[in-house]
Amino acid sequence: MTTSTRGADRTPAVLVLEDGRIFRGRAYGAVGATFGEAVFSTGMTGYQETLTDPSYHRQVVVMTAPHVGNTGINDEDMESKKIWVSGYVVRDPARVPSNWRSTRSLDEELAAQGVVGISGIDTRALTRHLRERGAMRVGIFSGNALPDEGTMLAEVRQAPEMSGADLSAEVATTEAYVVPAIGEKKFTVAAIDLGIKGMTPHRMAERGIEVHVLPATATVDDVYAAGPDGVFFSNGPGDPATADHPVSVMQGVLERGTPLFGICFGNQILGRALGFGTFKLKYGHRGINQPVQDRTTGKVEVTAHNHGFAVDAPLDKVSHTPYGRAEVSHVCLNDNVVEGLQLLDKPAFSVQYHPEAAAGPHDAAYLFDRFVSLMEGQRA
Repeated sequence: MTTSTRGADRTPAVLVLEDGRIFRGRAYGAVGATFGEAVFSTGMTGYQETLTDPSYHRQVVVMTAPHVGNTGINDEDMESKKIWVSGYVVRDPARVPSNWRSTRSLDEELAAQGVVGISGIDTRALTRHLRERGAMRVGIFSGNALPDEGTMLAEVRQAPEMSGADLSAEVATTEAYVVPAIGEKKFTVAAIDLGIKGMTPHRMAERGIEVHVLPATATVDDVYAAGPDGVFFSNGPGDPATADHPVSVMQGVLERGTPLFGICFGNQILGRALGFGTFKLKYGHRGINQPVQDRTTGKVEVTAHNHGFAVDAPLDKVSHTPYGRAEVSHVCLNDNVVEGLQLLDKPAFSVQYHPEAAAGPHDAAYLFDRFVSLMEGQRA
């Protein structure tokens, strides 16, 4: 990726998809060139959390909401220390942010962090194209020295694909750190950082959990050096088929029978640890309005998602795994994609979506209480 100065909403920009579809607009954020996987997010709010979610590493996010940037940027809603998206696509950016917490505009923040974007294009047409053709590689080019269309398309097609990408180590912490419990400490959890969001350890800390956040390279011995009452595997970017090391660590946790909870990438790792396969969705689930049913209670939740891969597990039966019986606990009501797994003979479960979603909805926050209950049961 190459970048220069802020686009100032006047510099011409071009978005090129790997199948040759082209959209022309204006630069938004930094000026230059960037590449990634084109995906769309249906959330109307929470763009700051989306931008700083490490799970979006190497993805160019298309916002389906037409008006973006109205609340600007603040220093409290970051999910990590930086913006992770490779590029940003909006239709009608706010000219002036208007929110009492805002300290700067969205395009200023994108430019400051070198994130190339494009505005003024028909994002509805682009979203429909991605729904029909599937997520694909894309490039955004801006500035006075734009290359010709053939050169841009060739550069897009040379960019790496998401399938086969091993990315968690690129976004995870390199040093372990501790998030203290809020109030009385009740439990200790070892959390494997595969691209963890800041709100996740906070949600656990609210429940009296001291969270030891460990690098993606942590071993089983590293996990148990923390003296955990439970182990957590986080969200993160990339293809779960490449995550052999986290799968091996999780299998070590399952063998010991320690209460285990996984979110998003962590759900896919649990699927692999149990012997299920994973596959790439056509265009994925991204946004804050996905209906999911908790099959253990029958309750339907509106949930926040960001995943392009899913677990291939049977919906209609209990499966027998090396760690006991397992079943699909949650399912997406739009397309029957597996959204959660649970073991019936060991204290372990996971969900594909984001119960910690800071921007909402908060329908699934109870899952952290379910994790606490597993640890209470194990202690008893």
